Amino acid sequence: MKPGKKKVDSYLASQPEAFRRSLQALREAIQVIAPDAEEAFVYGVPGFRLEGKPLACYAGFKSHCGFYPMSPAVISLYSSELKEYKVSKGTIRFQPGNMLPVALIQKLVKARMTEIRKGG
Repeated sequence: MKPGKKKVDSYLASQPEAFRRSLQALREAIQVIAPDAEEAFVYGVPGFRLEGKPLACYAGFKSHCGFYPMSPAVISLYSSELKEYKVSKGTIRFQPGNMLPVALIQKLVKARMTEIRKGG
């Protein structure tokens, strides 16, 4: 098992059940769209790197989960689809019971992958 994966597994195991399910769903959605991405801790939270650059991260907090597409431009691109979530420049916050749709996660990750491959 790769060190990044083991560390992420430990992180997820430490989360309350509802948060763990949501974070695991994020993890799996990212893995499907970016199978070549390396699982790692990025800026202190679990996530993925592609071609050595941060691709996407996620984390559980006391009162919400966070998804980080690592690009304000990507968040802005899909702002109309993110209206029901609390969004800031680099963060999409959601409650474990109000998970982002997998298709939206994959759109965000795919857009970030394109950005990385274009040198962004």
